[in-house]
Amino acid sequence: MATAISANKAELLAIADAVAREKLIDKAIVIEAMEDAIQRAAKARYGAENDIRAKIDTTAGDVRLWRVVEVVEEVDNYFTQVSVSEAQKLQPGAVLGDYIVDPLPNIEFGRIAAQAAKQVIFQKVRDAERERQYEEFKDRAGEIIVGTVKSVEFGHVVVNLGRAEGVIRRDQQIPREVLRKDDRVRALILKVVRENRGPQIFLSRAHPDFMKKLFAQEVPEIYDGIIEIKAAARDPGSRAKIGVISRDSSIDPVGACVGMKGSRVQAVVQELQGEKIDIIPWSPDNATFVVNALQPAQVARVMIDEEEERIEVVVPDDQLSLAIGRRGQNVRLASQLTGKAIDILTEADASEKRQREFVQNSEMFQQELDVDETLAQLLVAEGFSSLEEVAYVEVEELATIEGLDEEIASELQNRATEALERREAANREERRALGVDDAIGELPYITEAIMVTLGKAGIKTLDDLGDLSTDELIEKPRAEPRRRKEGAPAPKPDKGGVLAAYGLSTEQGQEIIMAARQAAGWFADEEA
Repeated sequence: MATAISANKAELLAIADAVAREKLIDKAIVIEAMEDAIQRAAKARYGAENDIRAKIDTTAGDVRLWRVVEVVEEVDNYFTQVSVSEAQKLQPGAVLGDYIVDPLPNIEFGRIAAQAAKQVIFQKVRDAERERQYEEFKDRAGEIIVGTVKSVEFGHVVVNLGRAEGVIRRDQQIPREVLRKDDRVRALILKVVRENRGPQIFLSRAHPDFMKKLFAQEVPEIYDGIIEIKAAARDPGSRAKIGVISRDSSIDPVGACVGMKGSRVQAVVQELQGEKIDIIPWSPDNATFVVNALQPAQVARVMIDEEEERIEVVVPDDQLSLAIGRRGQNVRLASQLTGKAIDILTEADASEKRQREFVQNSEMFQQELDVDETLAQLLVAEGFSSLEEVAYVEVEELATIEGLDEEIASELQNRATEALERREAANREERRALGVDDAIGELPYITEAIMVTLGKAGIKTLDDLGDLSTDELIEKPRAEPRRRKEGAPAPKPDKGGVLAAYGLSTEQGQEIIMAARQAAGWFADEEA
């Protein structure tokens, strides 16, 4: 590039044209970089205090240098200003306030000046090339791209994408897959990040969307939008599940994805290094979809807790290991696919749990409502499981239970309300003993019971509560398979957020934290 500065006129333009073609950038950017390099070299020759400009004629290749000076009445800076009398010698008719051009002779570049100019041009061209790469890839996240493995560094695979480079990090590779230099590889563009050293293009072969895009390439109905992949879950390199639905009742979505003699699904399986793929019909009904997602296991019945977003699935005893899968793989993938926590129970487990809950709720009603065992069991048998349900249900509905009339129903409601008030008073006493500030009770969704839970967790002031993240406050515990390999250590129980047991939504958790921060005076009035 040093020759570009000392080259003759024709060579100057030819070099600019060649660099622009090689780096796939606009020729004007290269010319601008050359002009900047010439300006810097001229400033080094004539003085950095001067306002020196350079211009390359893109037709003839001529280089013009000049100094810009302002016409002033009294000169304070001889480098950038000139008096009216001197200005008129340079440009007849110049008046006060004009900016005039003082032509300068072209300079000869020495070795140091040429090297400096070369660095300036390289930097400008490199910046333009990086910007071009970012603009080209920034909107392509979610696409599949084909590249060549350039190198493998510390387990991360660097991929040559032609006009740029991408990286497949170790956690985004298919386990046990070995990629070597010069191998052709397909990957999903996960994200593109602009950085000082150039755009970072992160690729993935382990993401569920990679499998979705592969199916879209192999199954024309998916590409055309007739069949949609509604959900996907992967254990990369081992097993995967996808939920599909057809918008055309005459087309079987599962059959279309499998293809003639399994040709379509096999093409995807080969790309994913033998990953087994279960193709499942998607259903808007959660219970039906969970039953499908747990295939090949047979399901006896499904119980859904909408508030907790948990699903209990009861299976025959001989289907338990199949439903859970090797190392919990089947239930884990089904949980990811449905977006619900799934508990697997055998018929015996479910019966034992129902019996235990029946006894616990019956004893609670006997104690809190001061009723006999028969009436307590009758309430549980009718589906009542808490004092709140008894206290706030319509009296008429309670009176419809066989053996009850409105008078008895009304008395039960009064006793339930009194019991709740006793609980509230006991909780208030306990949270005061724990030292929880009264101010917390003014926040939305906060009850005395919640304040006791916060106090036991060491959260006693508005600042303590404001310091929490939403996950720390309300995140639900992750479901663990109910069976584990014999001899394996028991996993540490995941308790979730401090208030996980109260079923608060993410929005409610955020509202509580923000209200605590505002009440604690974290924000100025304008911010609030």
